[in-house]
Amino acid sequence: MESARCKAFLTSAETGSFSKAAEILGYTPSGVSQLVTAFESDLGFALLLRSKRGVAPTADGERMLPAVRDFIAHEGRMYQIAAEIKGLSVGEVTIATYPSISTHWLPGVIQGFREEYPRIKIKLMEGIRQEIVQWLEEKRADVAFLSRKEPMSYDWIPLAEDEMLAVLPKTHPLATAESYPLRNCHEESFIMPALGRDADVAALFERNGLELNVQFTTLQNFAAISMVEQGLGISIMNELITRNWQCDVVKLPLEPPQKIVLGMALLSRENASPAVKRFVKYAAARLSRIETRR
Repeated sequence: MESARCKAFLTSAETGSFSKAAEILGYTPSGVSQLVTAFESDLGFALLLRSKRGVAPTADGERMLPAVRDFIAHEGRMYQIAAEIKGLSVGEVTIATYPSISTHWLPGVIQGFREEYPRIKIKLMEGIRQEIVQWLEEKRADVAFLSRKEPMSYDWIPLAEDEMLAVLPKTHPLATAESYPLRNCHEESFIMPALGRDADVAALFERNGLELNVQFTTLQNFAAISMVEQGLGISIMNELITRNWQCDVVKLPLEPPQKIVLGMALLSRENASPAVKRFVKYAAARLSRIETRR
C-alpha cells in the first residue's frame, strides 16, 4: 500500500475536494485524482463519489477511513522514531479542544512548546464535546482537551477543576444574590449551548434529579451569553467559558457548589507518537498548577 495514495484519499475525503487536497499535499488536482483512482484500483472498489460539488466517501470509503488513518499514523511514528534516533524532534500533533481552552490555556502552551520543539507542527480543531470525542475516536485528533465524563475509556490526565456558574440577566430577581439555587432552574427559561446538549450541564441536572425548561439552544456559549444579556433566559456553564466575554450579565456560583474536571485524553498514551508524547508531557507540566478561577 503506497502512502501517497492513502494520503490523497484521506485528504480528499476530509476536505471534500481534489483541489483542496492538492493544495495541502502539493500536487495538482488531477494528480490527486489519479492517486485516488489508483488506490481504488488496488482495492477493487470505489472510495469516493465524484460530483460537480466535490467528492465524498462512499460507504466502503467510510469503512476504510479509520484503517487509512492508522496506516498514515504508523508511518509517521516510524519516521519520528528514526528522527529521534538521529537526535531530531519532528512530527505533528493534532489537538481537539473546547474553544475556551484554546483561548485561555493553549496559546501559552503552544508558544512554549514550539520554542523547545520548533520542528513539531501543531494543529488545532475546536468543537463541542460531541465533536471532540468523535475526532478522537476517528483518530483525526491525537489528544483532546475536554471535561471528564464517566465512563472514561481513554487515557486521562486531569489538569484542573472548574466551577460551574449560573449566568443571569441583570434584571433577574436573584441578580444581587450571593449564589443561585440549582433547584430553581426548572422554573426558568433555560438557554442550552452545544446544540441543546451540553454534556456537563446535562450531567449536572441528571445527578441532581432535575428537569430543564429548555427554551433556546445554541451552538456556542458566547451566543447563549448574549441571549441571557437580552433577558431571554438563564444558562449554566463553567467559569473558563465565561471569562473575558464583554456581556452585561451576572455570574453566580451555584448552590450547592458544582465543579467539573478538565484534562487531556488520548486513545493510548503508550502507543502515541514521540511528538504527541512530548506535547502531552510538556502540556501536563505547564498546566499542572493552573488556576481556572481568576
